[in-house]
Amino acid sequence: MTFTRRSVGSLALGSLALAGAPGGRAVAQQPVTIDVLYCFPAFARFHEGVAAEFMKRQPGIKVNFRAPAPTYDDGHQAMLRAAVTNQLPDLYYSGFHLLAELVRTLQRRRQVTDLGPLLAAEPKEWVEANYAPRILDLGKVDGTQYGMAVNASTPLMYFNTELVRKAGGDPARMPDNWTDTLALAQKIHAGGPEVAGMAYNIHDWPDDWLFRGLIHQGGGNMLNPAGDAVAFGDAVGLRAMQYVRRFVTEGAMPLIDWDQSRQQFIAGQIGIFFDTPARLRQVTDLIGQRFTLGTSTFPVDDKQKGGLPTGGNAGIIMSRDDARRRATWEFLKFMTGPEAQKMVVETSGYLPTNLRALGPDFLGPFYEANPNFRTITRQMDRSVPWQGYPGGNSVRIWRTQREIINRVMRGEVTAEVGLERLVAETKALMS
Repeated sequence: MTFTRRSVGSLALGSLALAGAPGGRAVAQQPVTIDVLYCFPAFARFHEGVAAEFMKRQPGIKVNFRAPAPTYDDGHQAMLRAAVTNQLPDLYYSGFHLLAELVRTLQRRRQVTDLGPLLAAEPKEWVEANYAPRILDLGKVDGTQYGMAVNASTPLMYFNTELVRKAGGDPARMPDNWTDTLALAQKIHAGGPEVAGMAYNIHDWPDDWLFRGLIHQGGGNMLNPAGDAVAFGDAVGLRAMQYVRRFVTEGAMPLIDWDQSRQQFIAGQIGIFFDTPARLRQVTDLIGQRFTLGTSTFPVDDKQKGGLPTGGNAGIIMSRDDARRRATWEFLKFMTGPEAQKMVVETSGYLPTNLRALGPDFLGPFYEANPNFRTITRQMDRSVPWQGYPGGNSVRIWRTQREIINRVMRGEVTAEVGLERLVAETKALMS
């Protein structure tokens, strides 16, 4: 079991002794319980499964889950409160966009672990075989390895194959830009007024991931290179705001919440649906035989500079007790290892964050048999960091931005006015 290989000297866990255990398995002199918090209750199906498998392999470590947070933003607020009351979990999966803000808060209070020394204690060849540098970089804050990327994703296009064909589209060659995507959505709606052409639920998404998707695909950025000033108040930002209104006027997008949109898509009432790949398994199973589900890469207008925000999370360790810290590190290594990543991908649709997981011993056969799940790997080269905002107001900034975007989609303000307000409100909250 390569996920626990290390020298005997680096394995001292206080009350948890690893030396001499077959395959590096932990032998507990005293059981160690680690406390874990993750976001999104629907992801219990892989979190619980991974933990169960880990505890089989590491009988001296018990994984205890706190009630999952509804969203990354809710989890972030819960963590900030727990930091004040010193009731932090041992392990938390922070959304990438909030990682820096959270780590800096915890670091000032000496409540977060620098994972660099723990990673350096592992065999170099093992680290290189499992983690790509760009994946490790997703967990760094101010150059220090505070987190390990656990889940990763970029926005994905889901579509109803039969509705696309009926509208004259080719499911094997879906549009790769927004002009053509909107044109197809319009035709889908024209073919049956009871069917919506598309859904892009940016107006009530729990975080700003889909908004960033529209900015990055056009070659723009949310912030300047220094990360201290708004950068989307340009032509790219204006085009994004025009798109969100056109989703409604041309794509016949219903302004309902994202869970209702997903349900209507599953029922065959929406032609093209944009969502995280993390729910691909759920959507696939719920559609069943209703229609043929297809997936395609996210439309990108700027083929040279266009990127996509890397959604997902990184695991950070807050354990103060040395035995629990070492035990939590063992669990985090397993969670980011090929065995666990295979489980995560097959039960969700996320991108694997482990290099070996993509190989023939793990996900290779699954991707061959399930091409809809492979689609997301085709846009890995467009992945860009999901930045947060300076100033500690990232959650509030998105909620303010979302209200403005909602008004633009409803036609209450123009795209131009909406963008102006977005920039002004964001600047004010950043300061």
